[in-house]
Amino acid sequence: MFGDIEDFLHYFRGLNRRAVRDVGGLSPEALTWTPPAGEGESGWGVGQIVTHMATSRVFFARAYVEGSWHAEEWPGPTETHDQWVAALDGSAARVQELLSGTPAEWLQRPVPMLDGRPTPAWRLLLFMVEHEVHHRSQIQTYAGLYGWGVQHIYGRSAEEAGLEPRRREDRE
Repeated sequence: MFGDIEDFLHYFRGLNRRAVRDVGGLSPEALTWTPPAGEGESGWGVGQIVTHMATSRVFFARAYVEGSWHAEEWPGPTETHDQWVAALDGSAARVQELLSGTPAEWLQRPVPMLDGRPTPAWRLLLFMVEHEVHHRSQIQTYAGLYGWGVQHIYGRSAEEAGLEPRRREDRE
């Protein structure tokens, strides 16, 4: 899947660009919105989700590099669009700094999970991606429900890219 850490970091930079696009494109209503019900993670607004995403990125990257789990809460504010983008870009830079230059063999080395079971280190990178996509989807779901504008994952939909040309052919 990833031959070395630079392959992963190339992919991760794209993942970050999409996250920045998604949160940066939310309407102003998203700034102060919180779910109508819920406690803990279920009650987080967008800023708290972005803080969690930034914190978790570094959490996974440190586990990959250090072979153990140490969380450090994202230190910056996440109350405005600009701060959301800064947290995502800042945490992406920290991930880049931590992972860059690590040997390709590290992808296969065992790292203990939180419960102590060993897993190949490359899985930590995929867990980080899954976690990121989960919370981006959460934010985009809120965007759709509350009319903040949903972003297409790659700039256009499958219908636009694949079906529309076929529909035009069928009409001709």
